This record gives sequence, C-alpha cells and structure tokens, in this order.
Amino acid sequence: MRKMNDKHGRRYKRDERHLNGEHNREEHRHGKGGGHKRGAKTFRRGRAIEFLDRMNVKRTTLKQQLESPELQSINPILVGELKAVESIINEFTQLFEIHEDEIKRKEDYGSAENSLPNGNE
Repeated sequence: MRKMNDKHGRRYKRDERHLNGEHNREEHRHGKGGGHKRGAKTFRRGRAIEFLDRMNVKRTTLKQQLESPELQSINPILVGELKAVESIINEFTQLFEIHEDEIKRKEDYGSAENSLPNGNE
C-alpha cells in the first residue's frame, strides 16, 4: 500500500498489488473459482436482447390485432403503435449492434432451458 494525496490534498492508501499481478478484480470481489458465470457486459447485452425480444412480441401482438375484425374501429391507432414499435426495434438493434444470430441463439437457449429433464418448466 502506498499513501497518496488526491487532487484536494486528502490522504488515501493506494493498493498496488494488482499492478504486480497478485490478484485481479474479479478474484478479489468473488473469490477464487466462484462468482458470476458471465461478465457484466455479457449480462447487460443479454438484458438488451431480452428487451428486444419483448418488443418483437409487442409487434406480433399488434399485427394480430390489426387482423382482428372486432378491432377494425381502432385500426389507425394500431397502425401508429405498430410503426412506433418497429421504429424502436430498428433504433435499438442499431444502437446496441444486435444481430439476428444473437436473437436466434437466445431463443434456442431459452427453449433448451424450458425443456429440462427434471420437470422444471
């Protein structure tokens, strides 16, 4: 540990063990061999893909509602909502650089997870 001053003159101790390769940040936080199976970036990307999946469900639902005879009176509203959802999907996929193969892999993983042999669904 090395005593240092910050830009306001306050003293603090700087741990320089990581500079010498004694430990890494993940090992320090979660212990050896334990902790998270995925990194934070992968987790956030998974959540982004999950959000995109929900938006696709909304798009599918709106398309089904457009075909429904009992909802013809609100057809212009449904068309507007569908355009808005599709715009969000397009912007989101561009912003997060999400590709179709990532969505497909998530769907494949989810269906494999839902058909576990121990009866959990």
